[in-house]
Amino acid sequence: MNATGLRNPVLLIHGIWDTRIIFDSMRSHLTQQGWSVYDLNMTPNNGDGKLEHLAAQVADYIDGTFAPGTPLDIVGYSMGGIVSRYYIQRMGGAQRVQRFITLSSPHNGTWVAYGSLRPGCIQMRPNSPLLKDLNRDVTTLEQLNFTSIWTPLDMMIVPASSSQMPVGKDVRVWVPAHRHMVTDPRSLWAVAEALTEPVAVRNYGLTEARSPIAVNSR
Repeated sequence: MNATGLRNPVLLIHGIWDTRIIFDSMRSHLTQQGWSVYDLNMTPNNGDGKLEHLAAQVADYIDGTFAPGTPLDIVGYSMGGIVSRYYIQRMGGAQRVQRFITLSSPHNGTWVAYGSLRPGCIQMRPNSPLLKDLNRDVTTLEQLNFTSIWTPLDMMIVPASSSQMPVGKDVRVWVPAHRHMVTDPRSLWAVAEALTEPVAVRNYGLTEARSPIAVNSR
């Protein structure tokens, strides 16, 4: 809940090759639990676009959907977690996001990304310039309530432990596959629990101006 005692709106951010449809089960589950749930389709969704450009789409959606200063919670699945981190860490999102949850996101890269030369995929390789940049000041996430939910059985995030972070709460769920993280009851309940975690009361005003998109990955 936010400072007014009401639940924050929840924004779901999808992963590579996905659309908002992948969240049908999660959206239904959270709605039944009393949350107002939002989502969007990022384009291109196949890695052809750099992640910072997708983050700009998230920022535009938030600016166009929620009133200035409205606190919200974000759930980012897979690539969506990295896109959300860019919004939070580089575009002023830390000023309005109270809870940030990632599901099987390659915070430290995935070896699977070496299978594609698309710009967005290259940015999800281990030690990519973008990931190194975000991890350099990962303590920014300590300003909000951050939870990383992941499965040791993940075959898309390789190694699966790449989803672990040095800050926030680490939650392991033994879900059998990467894509099941948005449908399996264990991960759905883990998300709902993370969304009920208490947060420190902050003074939410207008968000900070967005920083320039400056990360270049080759």
